[in-house]
Amino acid sequence: MDALTTFHFRFEEDFVEEGMRCIPMIVRFKLDLCGIKLKLAEWSRMNDPERHFLAELACESNEEILVYRSWLQMTIYKRTGTRATDLQVDTTPSWKLIAIPAMVSEKLEELQLTLNSYQWQSFTDLQRFALVKLSRPGHENRNFPIALKEFLENSNVEQAIG
Repeated sequence: MDALTTFHFRFEEDFVEEGMRCIPMIVRFKLDLCGIKLKLAEWSRMNDPERHFLAELACESNEEILVYRSWLQMTIYKRTGTRATDLQVDTTPSWKLIAIPAMVSEKLEELQLTLNSYQWQSFTDLQRFALVKLSRPGHENRNFPIALKEFLENSNVEQAIG
């Protein structure tokens, strides 16, 4: 198994396999947790080992989040000469909700797809985070149905995708 498969979804393979030119969901998830906005220009200045490190570094406990944040701030400064941009940490993110967030429900309806609360709850935090990010207005949403299908295939819950 390729090392990359440990931290990206199948729907991200196109841009992850060739030097991670875009920021994978696992890193975006950790950025939201640690309160740093990583610009694509900053990501582009990092080398592959640094990008892989950001994808693999633990970022769950308060201590891990602080370590992640500090390492990222240092790396952004080292690569760009500018300070990292802070991002407000959402203490009640919509991906943590038991019910399917309205934005995700609207995207499901728009694409004529179905997902029930039990399926939503069976997804990992990262999967729910990805669906929330992929359902945002103004975001290229072509990966939303692909991601949903992938998550349902990997779920032990009966599929209900249309």
